[in-house]
Amino acid sequence: MKQIHSDIFQFRGTHYDFGFKLGETLRDSLTVRNRQQGWKLKHPRFEIDVKEAEKQFKLFAPALWDEMEGLRDGLQLPMEEVLRDFGGYRVEPDKSGCSIFTTEQFMVRNYDFHPFTYDGMFCLYQPTDQGYAVIGPTSRITGRMDGMNEKGLVMGYNFTHRKKTADGFVCYMVGRMILETCATVDEAIELVKSVPHRGAFSYNVLDRKGKTYVIEAGPRAVEVREANICTNHFEILTDENRRYLKDSLKRIEVIERHQQDLSEPFSAFKFFNDSEAGVFADQYKSWAGTIHTSLYLPHEMEVWFTLGANRDPVVFDFRKWLNGEDVPLTRMFGAVDTDLGFANMDAKLRS
Repeated sequence: MKQIHSDIFQFRGTHYDFGFKLGETLRDSLTVRNRQQGWKLKHPRFEIDVKEAEKQFKLFAPALWDEMEGLRDGLQLPMEEVLRDFGGYRVEPDKSGCSIFTTEQFMVRNYDFHPFTYDGMFCLYQPTDQGYAVIGPTSRITGRMDGMNEKGLVMGYNFTHRKKTADGFVCYMVGRMILETCATVDEAIELVKSVPHRGAFSYNVLDRKGKTYVIEAGPRAVEVREANICTNHFEILTDENRRYLKDSLKRIEVIERHQQDLSEPFSAFKFFNDSEAGVFADQYKSWAGTIHTSLYLPHEMEVWFTLGANRDPVVFDFRKWLNGEDVPLTRMFGAVDTDLGFANMDAKLRS
């Protein structure tokens, strides 16, 4: 078992200052060095056009461009490198897993991916210029793979396919935009329909009214369906699916078979986090091992979070934090069954 950790980063202020502080904190970190080293081993399959990226950010989420500029200044790197490693426009993701289950009261999800892509950062940010406060784990520092905002809107995404990609935003930046700019699932749907998408992902959203939808989004179309279970395939835009769906369909079947026992948050969290229950995955070398389990409660404004399997969650009271009470923790710990390196911990990464 590999011992891992995730740092807790808390900030209140403008987006520029937030980006600058992140840059200062990460300037000499393994996270940044590993991103840079990765491009020496693998040539990017995309181009960086700073002007185009700026135009797109300012169209859909202008404050996030301020954050990019702050990150650039804090890291003391050219904007081209910041956008390449953390920008979320045109970057192409690798395959991954992930499973999500919702009720009217909560969303629970397993985040499955490769260890060396994992930031190891859990962030609470309250902007003072524009946008909603958000809590959740980061992806490529500026993005969010799941999270909740001050309005009680919850979001988590699942990978579907990366074939026939197009110019556009990738999953973790779309997730960040949803959480920072939308108060309801209806607003989230409108946003996802309006932004250009790099690849095909499902965006699962839940709000305080108990409305929950799966938004199937890709470069060619966006469709919406009412559903409370989602893994790694589309049910409407089926042409976007991968050929191999066995594992995705299996996890759907496991959750459906047990969902009558998952009506309470604690039982749902324990089920998803149980290494023997059939949803928690250990295929880390195949880019589909579970790294964290998270659960979001919009009415209580709580987040439950843990790294690795078979662990009790760390509970965050987001309402208290919004009222000015900082989280006393600075780091969370866990363990996963792999010897692969993590981007925030290991100087020599193994694939």
